[in-house]
Amino acid sequence: MKRIDQLFDISGHVALVTGGSSGIGRAIAFCLAEAGAAVIHVALPSEETALKEAVVDVERLKRKSAYLTCDVSDMDALAKMAEKSSSFFGPPDILVNAAGIPPDILVNAAGINLRQTWDEISSDTWDRHLDINLKAPFFLARHLVPGMQKNGWGKIINIASLQSERAFPNSVPYGASKGGVMQLTRAMAEAWSKDGSGITCNAIGPGFFKTGLTSVLYDQKEVIDALARQTIIGRNGELDDLKGVSIFLASPASDYITGQTIYLDGGWTAK
Repeated sequence: MKRIDQLFDISGHVALVTGGSSGIGRAIAFCLAEAGAAVIHVALPSEETALKEAVVDVERLKRKSAYLTCDVSDMDALAKMAEKSSSFFGPPDILVNAAGIPPDILVNAAGINLRQTWDEISSDTWDRHLDINLKAPFFLARHLVPGMQKNGWGKIINIASLQSERAFPNSVPYGASKGGVMQLTRAMAEAWSKDGSGITCNAIGPGFFKTGLTSVLYDQKEVIDALARQTIIGRNGELDDLKGVSIFLASPASDYITGQTIYLDGGWTAK
């Protein structure tokens, strides 16, 4: 029987985190390093400076860290990145799919989140959302699962959304893709958690957190206060709130949980 400290210890494991240059992805990568894992941060080539800074942050903890650049919607680049990821610390056995839609897709010239009405959505916009939020998590996991199966242990964590459960105005492709993340998580669990594989797949559904994509909202106090009132707890999320659930889902403590989406939203979806 494992002691409590052993249940949450991921020393000796290797975590690959897409979207690891900023926001939720970077926060999760850092807390996994705090819990003992070697961490590989992945983001777009345009984020290389931020990736280097993220690596330095982890190395200050006396943990191992590296980075790779990749557009996860490019299947050839994704395959090469997955292969190269094993060259640092061995095959990753923790995967966090936190990559999101790049700011240049979501933000207009004024720096405001570009939510398109149903009649403005292009097929390119639709495909971009599904490629990054659904296609990339599946195919990246598929590249890494054989290594997890060989080791008899693996943790896959997807990032869902409030829009996995709720419809938001002018957000059809994003909502559709994030709704799909819940079912993708179940399907990945069904495919890879069987027969004592030691692999689990779960998702975190964050509420409103201050990240690069939401920072413009935090300049509007009335908007942020209104969002906080939508929760039960009465406040929006802080990046430190990610630590507990992330370490739980990445550690032996969650070995009997798979196919689930855990909402980290202050009770937003419970109302």
